[in-house]
Amino acid sequence: MKVSARNIFRGKVAATRPGTVNAEVDIDLGGGDHLTAVVTLTSLKELGLSTGCAVIALVKAPWVMVLTDASGVKLSARNKLAGTVKAVEVGAVNAEVCIALPGGTEVMAVITRDAVNELGLKAGVAATAVIKASHVVLGVPA
Repeated sequence: MKVSARNIFRGKVAATRPGTVNAEVDIDLGGGDHLTAVVTLTSLKELGLSTGCAVIALVKAPWVMVLTDASGVKLSARNKLAGTVKAVEVGAVNAEVCIALPGGTEVMAVITRDAVNELGLKAGVAATAVIKASHVVLGVPA
C-alpha cells in the first residue's frame, strides 16, 4: 500500500462502540499505545471491524497538533498521545516533528516553524500529539 499519509499505524481493534450513525473504534497499537477513530456504521460493517481484527489507521501529518503543556487543558480531541520529541526537521515555513510514544510508536506532525520555536520543540522535549478521532482513516489488510 502506498499512501501520502505520514502516519500509518498498524494495530488490532481493541473495542468498538456503535452509535446511531457512527462508531468509535479503539485500536491497540502495541506497547501500551492506543488510538481512537470515529467511522460510520457502514464503514464498521463493510470493513468487518470487530475486536481482535487487524486494522491500519492513517493520519495525515498536518492533522496532528502538538502540545508541550497539557496540564489544566481539556480538549474535545479523543487522542492525546504523550511522548518525547525524537526529531525536528525545520523548513522555510513548516517543520516536521517526530514524537516517540512510550510503546515505540512514532507520530509525525507538520506544524509551522513559528510553532516549533514557540513550543521550544527539540529532541528530548516532552510533547503530546493531539489527533481528532474523526481524522483517523481506517483500513483493513487485503
